Amino acid sequence: MAHIHLPEGLPGIRGPLVFSPDTTQPLCDLVEVLLRAPNSLTMAEREMIATYVSAKNDCYYCQTCHGSAAAQHLGGAPQDYELIAQMKCNCEAASLSDKMKALLAIAGKVQKGGKHVTTEDVERARSHGATDKEIHDTVLIAAAFCMFNRYVDGLDTWQPQDAEFYGEVGKQTVALGYVARDWKQPLQTVSSNRAAPARP
Repeated sequence: MAHIHLPEGLPGIRGPLVFSPDTTQPLCDLVEVLLRAPNSLTMAEREMIATYVSAKNDCYYCQTCHGSAAAQHLGGAPQDYELIAQMKCNCEAASLSDKMKALLAIAGKVQKGGKHVTTEDVERARSHGATDKEIHDTVLIAAAFCMFNRYVDGLDTWQPQDAEFYGEVGKQTVALGYVARDWKQPLQTVSSNRAAPARP
């Protein structure tokens, strides 16, 4: 049960967003820009960064929602969900580019605390082709998701365990983004030919 009285039936961040409409728009605008605005990092890659940090923070709702969105951006096949699961467990062993592994390493350092990021971490990313903008955006996404994770978990929000639910969330995110959503609805089913995940 949540620490405060949140609207019933709204999982994860949806309840707090509806509870506090004054902060909903700026938060949604921020995540829309970070994860979906034009960028040399793909939407899948940026969702992966959000997922990785959320997993490090042990925020089940955020890591599973954004992991599903990342997998859907990759195509939505079972192997895409498997890649996200592997990344959360060990990004260095996952089938990712060297650049992405280096950026995830930076994101993981930010999750621990910004001062953990070293010059060597940044040089590693640069050596694999990361631009200063990509490094900047990785740090900002990682920092922002520490905030989002703590928002969701700090209020002890309801976080469903149903894999099919998160599969639909991923499809919805790909189709609608973060500013065109009706957060008062528990879930907007989105028509898609993409496969449902075998697991979150």
